[in-house]
Amino acid sequence: MIRMTLAEVADAVEGTLHAFGADTAETVVDGTVDTDSRLIGPGDIFVAKPGETTDGHLFVPAVAEAGAALAIVEHPVDAPISQIVAADAVQALADLARTVVARVRAGGGLTVTGITGSNGKTTTKNLLARILQDEGETVAPRASYNNEVGAPLTMLRVTEATRYLVSEFGAAGPGQIARLAGLVTPDVGVVLMVGLAHAGGFGGVEATLKAKTELVEALRPGGVAVLNADDARVATMADVAEARGVSVRWFGRGPGADVRAEDVEVTASGTTCVVVAGGERMPLRLRVLGEHHVMNALAALTAAEVLGVPISQGIARLETVEIAERWRMQPLGSERVRIINDAYNASPDSMSAALRTLAQITGPGQRKVAVLGAMSELGEYAGDEHDRVGLQAVRLRIERIVVVGRDARRLYLAAIGEGSWDGEAVFFETADEAYDYLMTELRDGDRVLVKSSNVAGLRHLGDRLGESFS
Repeated sequence: MIRMTLAEVADAVEGTLHAFGADTAETVVDGTVDTDSRLIGPGDIFVAKPGETTDGHLFVPAVAEAGAALAIVEHPVDAPISQIVAADAVQALADLARTVVARVRAGGGLTVTGITGSNGKTTTKNLLARILQDEGETVAPRASYNNEVGAPLTMLRVTEATRYLVSEFGAAGPGQIARLAGLVTPDVGVVLMVGLAHAGGFGGVEATLKAKTELVEALRPGGVAVLNADDARVATMADVAEARGVSVRWFGRGPGADVRAEDVEVTASGTTCVVVAGGERMPLRLRVLGEHHVMNALAALTAAEVLGVPISQGIARLETVEIAERWRMQPLGSERVRIINDAYNASPDSMSAALRTLAQITGPGQRKVAVLGAMSELGEYAGDEHDRVGLQAVRLRIERIVVVGRDARRLYLAAIGEGSWDGEAVFFETADEAYDYLMTELRDGDRVLVKSSNVAGLRHLGDRLGESFS
């Protein structure tokens, strides 16, 4: 965090300072801000956030012992550390982030990019950050820090030397993107797609569209919206951009995109295409598996070009990226048995894309094995969408469909109903049972996709299989 006095922090979060020891209102703090007490060290700032299973206030004595400089709390705690008491710790985190970014921005060197979409946010964020880091200090979220806590924590990592802030905005309901993006008023906003991810929380895909449009509505006048030309719902956001005095740059695979991809090919070693932009044709060789990541790369290249990085330079930097993120199309195992661990998140669109990738990378004499768990937060769409995944897996002629977890059972039943009934599809209640089966079933040449939402926990099964066949 930038240097601020305790008084300035208290003013930013509308809190009351209780200075400890030799501290005064003019004492300066500039340490890392976090809500996880285990990550707090000397000089850092701890935000005591109440949680579902525990309360951050319980850990204030521990962070004081670790040398923390300040605790932001909702009520005073008996601990030897200066404290600022605010009405709501999570809101205080957001208010502090808004103040810090505004101060750095006032210096004229910081540009803010926001990314949202039903799928692909984390991958696109990582790809864009990789392009920008060679231009100057770049701050981007760790993992999927995209909610009401993670997004402000990322914002608070900026310093006076930061040139680019890349923020990822997720949401499980209306208004959340507006609140997060409103903290920083981005210069550039990237909208990847509007699908059924989290549709249960939004109340349907049209409500999801409205929520994702909140990013375009939050852009500063004179900013740029980077929009998916291939997604009809995203395309409607151009009218919103125009009304706000925001220009539009398009990415996609169709002829109307400013930055588009042609000749896409997926192999076991990555994904290739030709990027067409500004009258030039430039080959791109991504090491990241999956045809769907071409769109993420196009979005990152387009946003980077808006920020002044030529497409050719962006391509060269993307070609150094080996994986998008842990548990996202992550190759594990060995050539003998290749495990693709993509079990951090799942929606109907990403599940479909992952299954197609499995089919594309499996060669003659090799078997396709899909280990599938539940897709969460689909609400009333859950049954039908699990049915569709089961049908697709059979129609892609996946030789073994291993379904794990009671919430995914309907996927298994759909596969059986489509004709995968002679041992091709099996069901297990737990990941341990699935692991025991796979250790007896898998053989040389198999290509194994592990895919589910985070809550299903199959990412750990994927790691376990990767270690077993490494």
